[in-house]
Amino acid sequence: MHSDHSTNSHHPSRSKISIIVADDQTLLREGLQTILNLEEDLEVVATVENGQEAHQAAIKLRPSLVLMDIKMPVLDGIEGMKRIKRDCPGTAVLMLTTFAEDKFIVDAMAGGADGFLLKDMPSDRIVQSIRDAMQGNLMLPGSIASKLAARLSVLSTIGSDAFDESILARERLKFTERERKIILLMVEGYTNKQISGALFMSEGTVRNYISVIYNKIATNDRPTAIVQLKELLLKDAP
Repeated sequence: MHSDHSTNSHHPSRSKISIIVADDQTLLREGLQTILNLEEDLEVVATVENGQEAHQAAIKLRPSLVLMDIKMPVLDGIEGMKRIKRDCPGTAVLMLTTFAEDKFIVDAMAGGADGFLLKDMPSDRIVQSIRDAMQGNLMLPGSIASKLAARLSVLSTIGSDAFDESILARERLKFTERERKIILLMVEGYTNKQISGALFMSEGTVRNYISVIYNKIATNDRPTAIVQLKELLLKDAP
């Protein structure tokens, strides 16, 4: 269906950006579908109501992008996004949110989200953000970026004082500040992918750091390493 409504003439010859919209609110889902389908270079190929349906639709349709609400029944958006990232690595996922809530932001970023859109953004901003995300740009509205920065500054303060220095001295162990942060996240049960998201490092870099840590404590088994590393922390450390 051709429409006159098209912002800055995109080449119609180019293949369209295929999109799945996942939101449990019918009005919002249909509103987004209408807005996006008016653009020549965008096409909504499915609308779904929860993270589980989004995951199933993504496997079947292999869309360019999923717009994923965070709070949904059956399976929330963050868990749905993680499954899509695992099974459809070529699909970008933008989280739709109405509130900038710290915990969700860090969880979603650590899980591999390609960015966030606020539901109350003007429609032209939503359209432009989708195009930008497809160019590989991380989409973070200002209010979310500031929340994320606040959370990361908390992350950056952990490390120094969580370790029992007397045990480190006795065991002749020295860890850099970066290694200490990675150890704390490992002990918290973070995967390499989540650590890379939380510390803005590539997974390869995280793996390199972890192998250095393994060398220092003389093991290369993660569960064993975590047990040993926990013993180096102060009892009231996070």
